[in-house]
Amino acid sequence: MNTLKRYIRENILPFVEMPGQYIGGEWNSVTKDHTYVSVKVTLAFPDTYSIGMSHLGMQILYGLLNERDDTVCERVFTPLVDMESLMRKHKVPLFSLETCTPLKEFDIIGFSLQYELSYTNVLNMLDLAGIPVIASERGETDPLIIAGGPAAISPESISDFIDIFLIGDGEESLPQFIELFKEMKHQKLSRNEKIISIAQTMKNAYAPSLYDVSYHPDNTIQKVQPRIAGIPSTVQSASVRDLNKAYYPTRLIVPYVKTIHDRITIEVMRGCTQGCRFCQAGMSKRPTRPRTVDNIIKLSELCYANTGHNEISLASLSISDYPFLKDLMNQMNRIFNPRYVNISFPSLRINEQLVLLPSMLNTVRKSGLTLAPEAATQSLRKVINKNITDDNLYRGVEEAFRQGWNLVKLYFMIGLPTETDDDIDAIARIAYNISDLGKAVNGSSGHVNISIAPFVPKAHTPFQWEPMASLERIKEIRNKLFQRIRRRCIRIKFHTAERSILEGIFARGDRRLGRVIYTAWQNGCKFDAWEEHFRFLSWMDAFQKAGVNWHFYVYRQRNENEIFPWDHISGGTKKPFLLEEKQRSLRREVTLDCRTNDCPECGSCARSRSFCVV
Repeated sequence: MNTLKRYIRENILPFVEMPGQYIGGEWNSVTKDHTYVSVKVTLAFPDTYSIGMSHLGMQILYGLLNERDDTVCERVFTPLVDMESLMRKHKVPLFSLETCTPLKEFDIIGFSLQYELSYTNVLNMLDLAGIPVIASERGETDPLIIAGGPAAISPESISDFIDIFLIGDGEESLPQFIELFKEMKHQKLSRNEKIISIAQTMKNAYAPSLYDVSYHPDNTIQKVQPRIAGIPSTVQSASVRDLNKAYYPTRLIVPYVKTIHDRITIEVMRGCTQGCRFCQAGMSKRPTRPRTVDNIIKLSELCYANTGHNEISLASLSISDYPFLKDLMNQMNRIFNPRYVNISFPSLRINEQLVLLPSMLNTVRKSGLTLAPEAATQSLRKVINKNITDDNLYRGVEEAFRQGWNLVKLYFMIGLPTETDDDIDAIARIAYNISDLGKAVNGSSGHVNISIAPFVPKAHTPFQWEPMASLERIKEIRNKLFQRIRRRCIRIKFHTAERSILEGIFARGDRRLGRVIYTAWQNGCKFDAWEEHFRFLSWMDAFQKAGVNWHFYVYRQRNENEIFPWDHISGGTKKPFLLEEKQRSLRREVTLDCRTNDCPECGSCARSRSFCVV
């Protein structure tokens, strides 16, 4: 046991809550001798261990890198407040779980950016590690700070703090990045030379320090251009072409402590072509790439054998669209039901197949069926391109009650473009109708949980031009729904309006927001996604001190010709396609799924050099 590890175990861990999240050594974790590797990487998740260890992407990249003989990959998560306080008091730097090595001693620290409200945690982790928070202040002995994940597709808000963004699928870009870094390290290139070489060599790597941004007098962007020759004007998003050939971990780390999702997750398909106009993942992860049933069964059995988890979640952006779902579920039930292993889905798409899914999900534990109508009226569904009907919803729910489910979970968004009070009233009507269906089937009113989130326009979607609803409007809708829904078996969970507004600011922000994030962090902001830690007034103070008007980022309708802060990052779909979809939304025209209908020429197939048909 090294000196730092012994000190932490004797002087810090006995005094913190859930010390098991800081000790490493879990089943299937990997520990290597740093002496015998060329590249040392830490995967940094800017949230708690319980959330980070539930994230499939971290498990994939951890396994992928540790399979390499030339690389060691370890993990670090944001320490909770009690742990951080003791670390600062004892002057203990942020350390990796596997070997208790200070982060400053690694070559590369890779942050996973899953959510805009984790940005202050990124700064806090860097500071705890003794690494300069601002990228321009780092020296030759500091690790290279890279970042990826969903939020990296619109990276400007946090660009002051990151050296390199890897855009898109990490399985595709990380091996090339490691090979290049190893070569540059052998050549003893300077820090800046490494950043330039990476940006010039890799089409999926974005180095914000190598781009200049100019602005119009109205604060919109005039131009984004590379500062030196050989740097691409547009950075492409990496995309795995064949999911069956992509790396997938079968020796998943089994945590000692309770996590958010204590289960095996198998990604059955990547991408979605349903075309929901609010969905960034659906637009940027095209085309669809399904695994074969044989591949899914093989991965499931290996993961089960290596972990012993009693639940397997079959994950996809739209699991109902998996083309071989019936065959898959027949085989999964045949293999895992005798072992009392639960098979679960994420939220289900509402279509004519929904009535068949409850019987397919012949699960051991039937707690709740999760559905995402998103909008409660047919008119508003056409606006967002959610091609579903109330009839399909009710028929599917009725069958679920018959099959033994006792709870239906519904997801809705409010504040969508063109929304009216009638659309809000329809949410309550659907909730009551579903509860009544439970009574008709089982003799007692069905339980319904409604989760409601304010609509946040995202980059690389047809709604990237749209404003958000005001704080006042969001709160008005919240009050209206609580007044309309008074049945005890119907529960409403409403996302905090202020947090949604903050998410909206940074989701479409430019690099001038960096000083806001830095000021808010200095004000003590961290764990902003957590209700008990969120301090909206501190954020408002940060905007004021930084001289930034936050209304500019959320409340204005953007001009169709405006240059966006993310236009130099390609998500695969073309901007003219997104603009046409925006115009179709105003005409309430539905764009059908290109897997079974005409190709809308979105541009994504050209990126992957394949077709989006199965």
